Amino acid sequence: MLQNYDLELDAVVDKIKKENSKVVCIQLPEGLRPYAAEIVKDIQSKTSAKVIIWLGSCWGACDLPLEVNRLGVDLLIQWGHSEWGH
Repeated sequence: MLQNYDLELDAVVDKIKKENSKVVCIQLPEGLRPYAAEIVKDIQSKTSAKVIIWLGSCWGACDLPLEVNRLGVDLLIQWGHSEWGH
């Protein structure tokens, strides 16, 4: 079902590898949350990073989960409804 969306997962994997990220947090809007496990599985199968899912609110690019700093997150990946730069 995830193939209905272009989440640019290859670019995400490239970024994780480039940054040598060990712990990655993904933040998803409500509509993509049913695919969270599939997204995590895809990313983890292509990297050595541990991927965690932020289940708090996600109201847009300005809604960053600052609490993830305590979890040792190296990289935050946020998906939204509009295309934005990398």
